[in-house]
Amino acid sequence: MVWVRRVVIVLGWLAVLSAAVGVGAHYLDTTATTLVVLASFAPVLMACAAAGLLALVSTRRWIGSVVAAAVLAVAVWTQLPLYVGDARPDGASDLTVMQANVYFGNSDMEGIVAQVKSRNVDILTVNELTPEAVPRLGEVGLDEVLPFRYLRPTELGGGTGIWSRHPISGQTEHMGFVMNMVSVRVIPPGQRPFVVVAAHPLPPVPRAQTGIWAREMVQVKDILQRLYQDAEPVIVGADFNSTYDNAQFRELLGDGYRDAAEQSGAGALRTYPADRWWPPVLAIDHVLVAGATATSAGVVDLPGSDHRGVVATVAVPALEGTAGLG
Repeated sequence: MVWVRRVVIVLGWLAVLSAAVGVGAHYLDTTATTLVVLASFAPVLMACAAAGLLALVSTRRWIGSVVAAAVLAVAVWTQLPLYVGDARPDGASDLTVMQANVYFGNSDMEGIVAQVKSRNVDILTVNELTPEAVPRLGEVGLDEVLPFRYLRPTELGGGTGIWSRHPISGQTEHMGFVMNMVSVRVIPPGQRPFVVVAAHPLPPVPRAQTGIWAREMVQVKDILQRLYQDAEPVIVGADFNSTYDNAQFRELLGDGYRDAAEQSGAGALRTYPADRWWPPVLAIDHVLVAGATATSAGVVDLPGSDHRGVVATVAVPALEGTAGLG
């Protein structure tokens, strides 16, 4: 019927328009709250291009079909880097890194430690760490497997911490953030030392926080660049409250830094929200590396948290003169 065809055409164009908005939001570097949120959901919006193309082709709207195909092509281009991984370097030592947001200290700590043990995690970065959560994690065995730590918990859940299997030094709290950002230098016996950073920029919503989030993302970038100037590998675990489609997050990449999900070709690792009946839709938790190579990455359930965690295997280059040993 004619009216059905017209509805399909209208819906097709609306789908293409939605996808175009997603593409535009991906590229815009803005602090407008609405556009920041749209960028976070850009992959969902971009996926509408396929439906729009199908609708317009089926109704023989050829100009519209060409427009839809062009939008779909650009959308695919924006996401393609997430699905093309790098080769593993020779002569490197693997370690396992896990990033976890413990939901203001309300997570099931035993379940989280079970994940650490089962995955043989070497480095754990934690956000929303409270003073009460620290002994609870110790009671269920975290300190036994990761005995070295640097923690800055807070009562309101803005705390951050790092646990390590290997000795640490250079413990530093980086000031100027609403929620704590910390770093340490990890010294594995007989292997190359590296720096670990744990961060948690403020969420960009509600509207009053968007400017603070953008400013903190710039601060994080500046700190990460200074840390990598020391020529040692850097590994970052963080709830960045931003996705690969936020321009502010992509600004952290380059100049040596890569997202573990992107570098390993794991795709978008959707971690939030994890406490709903539907699957998480936003990939806001990340592991970044510089001077090292992420060879795999994936999500892990964090019982009782509103986030999934991220676990990555990172190949750290060997010390000079030790390549191929052990």
